[in-house]
Amino acid sequence: MHVGLIGTGRIGARHAQSLRASPLVTRLTIFDSDAGRAAKVAADVSAGQAESPQALLSQGVDAIVIAASTPAHAGLLHLAADASVAAFCEKPIALDLAATDAVIRHVEQAGIFVQIGFQRRFDAGYRSAREACSTGALGDVHVVRLATHDPAPPPESYLAESGGIWRDLAIHDFDIGAWVLGRRIEEVYADGQANGAVFAKHGDVDAACALLHFQGGIVGAVTATRNDPRGYDVRMELFGLRDCVAVGWDARTPLRSVESAMEAPRAQGYRDFLDRFAPAYRAELQGFLSAVREGAESPCSVSDARDALVVALAADRSLREHRPVRVDEIA
Repeated sequence: MHVGLIGTGRIGARHAQSLRASPLVTRLTIFDSDAGRAAKVAADVSAGQAESPQALLSQGVDAIVIAASTPAHAGLLHLAADASVAAFCEKPIALDLAATDAVIRHVEQAGIFVQIGFQRRFDAGYRSAREACSTGALGDVHVVRLATHDPAPPPESYLAESGGIWRDLAIHDFDIGAWVLGRRIEEVYADGQANGAVFAKHGDVDAACALLHFQGGIVGAVTATRNDPRGYDVRMELFGLRDCVAVGWDARTPLRSVESAMEAPRAQGYRDFLDRFAPAYRAELQGFLSAVREGAESPCSVSDARDALVVALAADRSLREHRPVRVDEIA
């Protein structure tokens, strides 16, 4: 397959390496608005370079991978639909429902394959947890805990375009919680605190929590923070009537016990999302390429991405209005 990559920042550069390593990719062409950065990545992976997204699509690519900044996602998906080219796009499609729904209508009318980048669906731990739920190994699940804690805040320039902690960070928890349980989130009650002036400036918070109600009566709790001195901490805990399991608990989990019998962690905590989810990022791109080649269904569709966005928007409203918000208020 001839694959085009748009965006060569941190995640884009990692995707370039994964695409070049894939046996399904025979040719790779790259574009980035920063031509110098694109040239360096292209040289590193022996890829071609295009002058614009339109020029890239005109080269007869079989699929594109969109790793540009969030504000560019919707426009690039519209371009892919116009060109009838399959697309992988990092989350989110857009930060609002109107733009998201416009993209969904367009890609459905064009009939193109689209996969959205919620990479946790390809992480071995989360996949095992999903299987444990679906097979009944856990029994009836009553409570779920989810956590995403960044080691340090991103730059202000990123925060300004991110859509806030719910749409940028916790949206992964909203997606993976519903995916693992096989149940949609119906209600959110969220709260948070801006501990730095930069977050307050952009109407955002850097420490947040939310109570979730899933279909069927399961309750969940999410914590999301932008500052964790021990590293990048992403976990999920499921409490069933037969068994209780955790995802993200290993030698590098950035957490230490204060119990006297427990040894302090010997391994360094995960540095960031690329460190923690490196295998999952490779697996999701391979899954995308395989699905396009085989004509399979998308493992993370535009509708799935919309569902997660709606929950994030409900959490944002709940935080602002200090009340529980039903997801169907937003949807």
